Amino acid sequence: MNKYRTHTCGDLNLKHKGSEIALSGWINKKRDHGNLLFLDLRDNYGLTQCVIDKSNSIFKNLEKLPLETVIKVVGTVVERTKETINKNINTGEIEVLINKVEILGATKELPMPVFSDQEYAEEIRLKYRFLDLRRKKIHQNIILRSKVISFIRSEMQNLGFLEFQTPILTSSSPEGARDFLVPSRLNPGKFYALPQAPQQFKQLIMVSGFDKYFQIAPCFRDEDARADRSPGEFYQLDLEMSFVEQEDVFNIIEKLFVKLFRKFSNKKILNEIFTRITYSDAMLKYGTDKPDLRNPLQISDLTEIFKREDVKFEIFKKLVKSGCIVRCLVTKNTKEKPRSFFDGIDNWAKEQGSSGLAYFTLEKNDKISAKGPVGKFFSEESLKEIMNLSKAETGDTIFLSCGKKVEVEKLLGQARDKIADELKLIDENLFSFCWVVDYPMYELDEISKKIKFSHNPFSMPQGDLKNLDLSDPLNLKAYQYDIVCNGVELSSGAIRNHIPELMYKLFEIAGYSKTDVQQKFSGMINALSYGAPPHGGIAPGIDRIVMLLADEKNIREVTMFPMNQNAQDLMMNAPSSVSDEQLKELNINLKKKN
Repeated sequence: MNKYRTHTCGDLNLKHKGSEIALSGWINKKRDHGNLLFLDLRDNYGLTQCVIDKSNSIFKNLEKLPLETVIKVVGTVVERTKETINKNINTGEIEVLINKVEILGATKELPMPVFSDQEYAEEIRLKYRFLDLRRKKIHQNIILRSKVISFIRSEMQNLGFLEFQTPILTSSSPEGARDFLVPSRLNPGKFYALPQAPQQFKQLIMVSGFDKYFQIAPCFRDEDARADRSPGEFYQLDLEMSFVEQEDVFNIIEKLFVKLFRKFSNKKILNEIFTRITYSDAMLKYGTDKPDLRNPLQISDLTEIFKREDVKFEIFKKLVKSGCIVRCLVTKNTKEKPRSFFDGIDNWAKEQGSSGLAYFTLEKNDKISAKGPVGKFFSEESLKEIMNLSKAETGDTIFLSCGKKVEVEKLLGQARDKIADELKLIDENLFSFCWVVDYPMYELDEISKKIKFSHNPFSMPQGDLKNLDLSDPLNLKAYQYDIVCNGVELSSGAIRNHIPELMYKLFEIAGYSKTDVQQKFSGMINALSYGAPPHGGIAPGIDRIVMLLADEKNIREVTMFPMNQNAQDLMMNAPSSVSDEQLKELNINLKKKN
């Protein structure tokens, strides 16, 4: 028999009435009623209310114990009176009459209370993360994370995938982010890199003849923190499949995600076959390749309107002549909104660094007209054409943005979210998934004006591979895809380029010589030369999946031991200095700052 407990703090109910039991846990809360002292005992499994009478000799000692002291309680299970039943906990119909108490772990004064989910400064929460993790909400988030990973493992095995582990110490690779480098003691002056992702290794697994691979892979990138991105490290469901096309990958992920999100959330899934949106349509209609499809607002292009003679909005017309574009957002039935709403959106746009959002509201009396600051510049015929292009109706409001394509896309993409939030258009009890497909293989670098890969350089281009037209590379599409849920990008993936000769040609367009490719990707390019199967995959982020399921806005709330914004572990004091002896062993000299 376990000497610390007969049951956990989530076990006891009316069937244990009259039983002598032992519980161990933390004092979560105390309530002193004079003659009676109530305390809630907490462990990983739940809460049990315990009570002691003043006549008991240990009453005074128990009364003095601070919260979060770890104790063992021996007592008798009794039924609560009807008016004191707590329906919010599993043990709410009983309580334990305390006979004996043993202190198992004393506590110092707490820097933050544990029984409350009140917000505290990040610095305190991360320095005392072990206390933060005791709090109910975040404790449940971490348990949810564990269950999600276990479920994913089980489902992947049911789908015929084998789990393999790929190396953590590997070579540096230009995959888009900064590497974390590890000096080699046995190879002075040389460095390993922690993997940004197991990209090359998982492709090598396919070349090795394994058909379906997965792992819950740790990935390391020296990137700045964001609400949906941890600095330093994160985990992803990494998978790769041989002899597949794009739809085969989609089919696996859709099956997995529908089961996963149904099991761990009560929210409705909008479409079980996820919506497909081309990259170009996503940028046009939503201003982003991470669209939140719960938001009904869409963007329309009105550039051609400003070439009409009967449109007198000269500022926009001059910009259009210089090569700028005009796009708009339509809000439905907003004619009754006060002027402050429209001016508020305009001022918000200026705060984002733009010149603002022009707007007018469509009206119909004897004819179609426009009310608002810029409404007077449009004829009835031009308004009818705007209504046709944007699917707007009388009573709707048109918000206009004019500028360079990339600037207009960014502003209206953000404005979609802002306006939807203001108008409360988002159904928070919904998961809306989509695939963004047909990414361009290349893009033009705005600064250098040179062609570069827009996404993953190892992706297969679309088209007839034997007669591929590479004369206009900026029009070349790739079998690259992202999966997005509620405006959160969960993963990028691609069908891989497994043909070495084609890879050399594609890298040459981006400025890499054959020698460059052989040096930078020697392991993979060599392997692909020995009979490689067509293959493809994807790697959804575990942290972001759990963030959505837990309904959290920040990834730190679903990560057990996260770093702060400056990539520092305040609890373990990392990164830290190392001794001169360690540096000497690694043949490293540090430059001292003046």
